[in-house]
This record gives sequence, C-alpha cells and structure tokens, in this order.
Amino acid sequence: MKKMMWNAAAFCLVVGVLCFSAISTRAVSKTENLFLTTSGDQDFELVNHTGVEIYALYVTPHSANKWGSDVLGVDTLPDGESVEIKFSWKEKAKYWDIRVEDEDGAFIEWEKLNLLEISTVQLFYKNGKATAIVE
Repeated sequence: MKKMMWNAAAFCLVVGVLCFSAISTRAVSKTENLFLTTSGDQDFELVNHTGVEIYALYVTPHSANKWGSDVLGVDTLPDGESVEIKFSWKEKAKYWDIRVEDEDGAFIEWEKLNLLEISTVQLFYKNGKATAIVE
C-alpha cells in the first residue's frame, strides 16, 4: 500500500470546474490547514473504509449533470486513510454527490449529502452495499 505524499505543487492545484460554473474542491493534507485563512462552509473530511484504495474521487453539486475533475489528482486514498476536502468560500451549493473509483474504474456513488451540516464522511462498502456515516 503506497503512502500518500503531498508536495507544494499539489497544494496549489485547483481541482475542477464543475458544470458550467467555476466550482472547485480540492483535497489537502492536514498540515496545509494551518495555512488556510478562508474556506467554504462545505469543507469536510472524507474517510475511506471501503476496503479498497481509491484512485479517483469526485465531489459534485447534486444538481450537476456530470462529474467534474478528480479531486485527488495524481494521488490515491488507501483504505483506512482520510483526506480533507476544501471548497472555495464563494461556494453556495448545499447538496453534493460523491463518487469514488478503484484502480479498475469500478465506482460507488453517494448522493445528496448536505455538506453544510456534515464535517466528516466515512465511506463503507460491505456485502455489495455502499453506505456512509456522516457526522
């Protein structure tokens, strides 16, 4: 299992344009949080308990017609690891969908999560069923 490595270039990455507007999210390390002065109300921690390494992660407004960019970029999220997802302070959407993909492109989706009321999302996949615990 490879360990996620964050570098200065990854911190500066803008992770996506969603739909027809410039809505962006990005994954950041916990140490980067010390340097952020403004963030969105939708910021949350995503914890991978799916049993597989996540190779792609998409966080898109529920009202969007298609998925935006992979917020992990070139990194992956091993099982048992977590990542902070940060939004622009300008972001206003309330409900969001999350999609994760494994190395083979198999995917699981969670829909209509109210990220204005959620600070942690723990993703699970067991016995063929995807679930999430939110806090």
